[in-house]
Amino acid sequence: MTHFPQPHADRRATRVHVGSTISALVTLEDGHRAKCKLQTISITGGLLRLTKALSQGDFVEVAFQTQSGPVQGMAEMLNPMGVARDGILQPFRFIALGDDDHRTLRMVVDAVSDRSFMGIRSNQFNLAKS
Repeated sequence: MTHFPQPHADRRATRVHVGSTISALVTLEDGHRAKCKLQTISITGGLLRLTKALSQGDFVEVAFQTQSGPVQGMAEMLNPMGVARDGILQPFRFIALGDDDHRTLRMVVDAVSDRSFMGIRSNQFNLAKS
């Protein structure tokens, strides 16, 4: 079954900053792939550091590995935020996740939020609460 993450207008999803230590793979609709680094993740989306910006509105597949397992989902690329020291920062929002992927992502975000263990393979992270 597929899960369709929905942002809540009244409260922002918890974001986990991973400090660009997590590699991610973005697959575009035409099959081309782009390697990138995951900067921030939440249950509704995240922020990637790419070598070249993708077009706002592009539908892509985003995949990355956590200690709880792999996460792979369909996403929409949002407007690039700006230039990082070695790439472009561009947010995305998940539009569809398999149940197992959603469960894994939820476990990672909740675990880091609870500070019970480091759910994403990273040497350092910060928890941003909004």
